[in-house]
Amino acid sequence: MTDLYDHLFPAYREQAGLSDDERIDWLRRDRWLSLPQSEAALGRLEDLLTYPPRGRMPCLLLFGSTGMGKSEILNRFAELHATRYDKNAGLTIMPVVMVQMPPQPTEEEFYTELMLAMNYSEFDHISLRSLRSLARRTLGEFGTKVLVLDEIDKMLAGSPRQQRIFLNTIRFLTNDLRIPIVCAGTEDARIAILTDPNLADRFAAFELSPWRNDHALRQLMASFAGLLPLRRPSLLDEAEVRQRVIALSEGVTGRIFRLMEAVAIAAIRSGREMIDADSFDDEQLLLPLVSMQVIASAKRALRRRAA
Repeated sequence: MTDLYDHLFPAYREQAGLSDDERIDWLRRDRWLSLPQSEAALGRLEDLLTYPPRGRMPCLLLFGSTGMGKSEILNRFAELHATRYDKNAGLTIMPVVMVQMPPQPTEEEFYTELMLAMNYSEFDHISLRSLRSLARRTLGEFGTKVLVLDEIDKMLAGSPRQQRIFLNTIRFLTNDLRIPIVCAGTEDARIAILTDPNLADRFAAFELSPWRNDHALRQLMASFAGLLPLRRPSLLDEAEVRQRVIALSEGVTGRIFRLMEAVAIAAIRSGREMIDADSFDDEQLLLPLVSMQVIASAKRALRRRAA
């Protein structure tokens, strides 16, 4: 049966033979798709992992608009270097520790989240000084090579004093442990780090830029054509399709993926089993909010011209 679906990549042909509900379930699940910017960012992270200790460790800021895939890249990096137990040494090894910034960027909240990320739970009713010492000691015992702080722009929710303390905490940890620190967030994250010139001097910046209607987008559409479990070949190489995708997503990676998921599910439910430019005109599509706003604006413009 898989020979019927030779428009799909061999690894994905089996999915096309599943039931409608099974294919929709498959489409809704998370999976890693290798993208040029993502792989480049992973390469930078891998370089940090192998960096030898020295006085001023290099750090990295990964930034971009919401939905550009920062957290997915960091999660992939953490998965590639997952926690393991060394039976010979009797030690837990955690090369990458990933922490999501707490809503309140206090030093105590940060160290609490850091300990939770290292699977500690019994540290209530201890002083900040003891919590700080425990976190530093545990990072050293676990052989941590890179500390990752996601959604660093949350620190801007704190007072100027809290922000200064938090930036000092980052600098203290990288100096004390001699490990690189990776911060990720929006453009606000870059602005936040720049408020501390001494810290900013240690950070290289990697920006995840929105997609454009170019060769890279054409390759992405070709990937979708080969992996979406539809039973007829999709016409995703058409210029009009790429234009619609960029217009409806503003080039944001997460929106593109949700958009393609929505049109693929609609193609399965309707029995059409393929995607072309007309697929994006289906009023029954469950689209990202921003895409709906784009469509509404286009309709208003058409009505104004008609009037």
